[in-house]
Amino acid sequence: MRILVLLIIASTLAFPGLAGSLFAQQPPQQDFSKVQVETQKVAPNIYMLVGAGGNITVSAGSDGLLMVDTEYPPLFDRIEAALKKLSDKPLRFVIDTHWHLDHASGNENFARAGAVIIAQENVRRILASGTVRDGVKYDPFPKDDLPTVTYHDHATIFWNGEAVQLIHYPNAHSDGDTVVYFANSRVLDTGDNYRTDGFPLVDQDNGGSVKGIIAALDSIMETYPPDTKVIPGHRPSPMTVADIKSFADMLKDCRARVAKGVAAGKTVEQLKQEKVLAGYEKYSQRVTSDRFTEVLFRELTEKK
Repeated sequence: MRILVLLIIASTLAFPGLAGSLFAQQPPQQDFSKVQVETQKVAPNIYMLVGAGGNITVSAGSDGLLMVDTEYPPLFDRIEAALKKLSDKPLRFVIDTHWHLDHASGNENFARAGAVIIAQENVRRILASGTVRDGVKYDPFPKDDLPTVTYHDHATIFWNGEAVQLIHYPNAHSDGDTVVYFANSRVLDTGDNYRTDGFPLVDQDNGGSVKGIIAALDSIMETYPPDTKVIPGHRPSPMTVADIKSFADMLKDCRARVAKGVAAGKTVEQLKQEKVLAGYEKYSQRVTSDRFTEVLFRELTEKK
């Protein structure tokens, strides 16, 4: 059967050759040996895979497989096995929601297997030039290991009978974030702009901001019906657009509290001593309340 795929891309860069090793850096030192990749059906052709990194979204249908994010390289065999249970057709496309290792370092294996890697243009720029995040240096990556298709503001892939829409929200979790919407299935993959396991990890060194995350979440809630299914960056089960409101309200309140302290001339140490984010202790998990106070203080006081 002839497959017609229409990519409407604002900006496209193509490079020959198969991928070797997308990430020169190793994933965090953790034991992947006991990690199980679990599959949940979200819509007739849409599935959510949960492993050790960011959640994966899969579209399975007559055209083949399309996947959003790839987790870590050591999980490749288990992810591939999960994909084979969904379809005997090949994986054609991988979409990166952003460049962070827990979402994209597995790209190298899927690119080597023949998948086309798609990302917002800032993701490719970061991978090509190298970067620093929270004091950790990431070296540039070989040309053949980079995404081969990029876009600027938005793009659409017509795949498995529906429009798969890629939307860039600038200066959100990072400055290369892609939110993916499966229009017929009414499923939205938010990447790490929305996660329910604590305060967000904001990549301030690469254009991220809490203000941008709030703007992205507000736009999502205004654009999509409340019952739209949502696959967040991190959570063991799907959510809905309606569920996003409490997370967005928390971010708005936290930012307003720190902004009030900044306006009063208080230092970040004073705000931490005063426990300016009191009441949100349940979010103080991977990112503590003190650390999130520092993130907000930097955002509100740093000269642009």
